[in-house]
Amino acid sequence: MFQRVKDISRYVKENKIDVIHSHLPWAGVIARVVGKITGVPIVYTEHNKWERYNKITYWINKITFSWQDAAVAVSDDVQQSIRKNASTTFCSLDLNNVSRQGTIDRSSNHPYLLNILNGVNTSHFLRDEQAGLRIKHELGIPASAPVIGTVSVFRFQKRLDLWMEIAAEILKMTPEAHFIIVGDGPLKKELMEKRKSLGLEERLHMTGLKTDVKPYFSAMDIYMMSSVFEGLPIALLEAMSCSCAIISTKAGGVGEVVVNGSSGLICEVDNYDKLVEFGVQLLNNSDQCSALALGARAKVQADFSINKMAECLEKLYLYLKK
Repeated sequence: MFQRVKDISRYVKENKIDVIHSHLPWAGVIARVVGKITGVPIVYTEHNKWERYNKITYWINKITFSWQDAAVAVSDDVQQSIRKNASTTFCSLDLNNVSRQGTIDRSSNHPYLLNILNGVNTSHFLRDEQAGLRIKHELGIPASAPVIGTVSVFRFQKRLDLWMEIAAEILKMTPEAHFIIVGDGPLKKELMEKRKSLGLEERLHMTGLKTDVKPYFSAMDIYMMSSVFEGLPIALLEAMSCSCAIISTKAGGVGEVVVNGSSGLICEVDNYDKLVEFGVQLLNNSDQCSALALGARAKVQADFSINKMAECLEKLYLYLKK
């Protein structure tokens, strides 16, 4: 990757780029080096907790982290991880009080650290009942059957093996239920075998990777997550925007999005068995399920819209622009 630094630096200069914004650790490292060469302000968004990175990624991120102008955390949990692990002091920046024409006070030579929460297009991610019924028909799910689902990369931190075990327990008490997992990933083979061993092949529908997930959200009554750690998952926000009731572990930024009893039901990461109780409770109480679905949509509209995220980023870019 580093052989591209000269090419990227030349491109930045030739096209008079004002600000570079990177995501993911290795892209962040490249951007910081390019920033050193070109003098262009660098913004980096951190989506994950540093404790979860492998040693090489952790240390290369740590060594170069102070080279950027601003670090953006997608949740309070992620920001705390940055403060704990990054070997630098940070400046604070309140975007609500900055002038659009403000200049950067870099006398301390420390980067800014601020939260800008992930956002989704709430106008696009709007529940479509007819699309949901089509998905049910395609998968062989009765139109009236309740559905619990998730959209996920098949990685260990998602604990989809536990998700399947929870689904099997819910099914014992609500035999009319169906389950959907949308996604793919390195653990696909193990998860397919897990589904077979649990006898869920007729009730747990694994659709593979889909570019348009809105119809699948529209087929779900409940969106369930069993993750051991998260940043602030976009799929969760999309599901909430599509009026899915949420049941989840309180992993990472999930606890900042899901208000227990208002926009969903959450439990501690180590108490994931509670998800069985939550699932059965909502499947047997349609009024509560509907109320949580409405609360989920309202929460995303209020605090996690893409317009709000874009407004914050625009303010940051204009503030950093030289």
